[in-house]
Amino acid sequence: MATKKKNTKTTSKKEKELEKTIEQLEEKIQEIENIKVLEDKIMQKEEEIREDLQEQLRTQNKFGKQFDDMVEDYLYFYRLKERLQNDIDNNGIRYKTTGGNGFTTYKPNESCERLIKTNAQMLKILQDLNLKAPDEGLEEGEEDNLL
Repeated sequence: MATKKKNTKTTSKKEKELEKTIEQLEEKIQEIENIKVLEDKIMQKEEEIREDLQEQLRTQNKFGKQFDDMVEDYLYFYRLKERLQNDIDNNGIRYKTTGGNGFTTYKPNESCERLIKTNAQMLKILQDLNLKAPDEGLEEGEEDNLL
């Protein structure tokens, strides 16, 4: 019975493959951790936006499930917008892909176009509710300084 003799070349090749696999797994783990951090930030900001929009509705004496539903629609688009922006930040406005023929090409990131449409829909919802977008960058008391 013939047995394959182990040599340093095959062992070294397998070690390199394992190292590459480990690196890829570590990258995926980091991506997952980044997504978790992003989702936590989105959820926190989402709650602040919800409170602000509901307060604006209360001051306009707009009560009802239809208004709450539109606020939830707005928040859905907010989550989508944040994820699209994250995709653009990570992958850029164009990304490299390999086609079926084996050639590498660059394609436009569809998140760019979807982000524009999402922002337009968010603005439409605010307009329909006669609301203003919540101030995202202002701390308490800063708004007085702007006047």
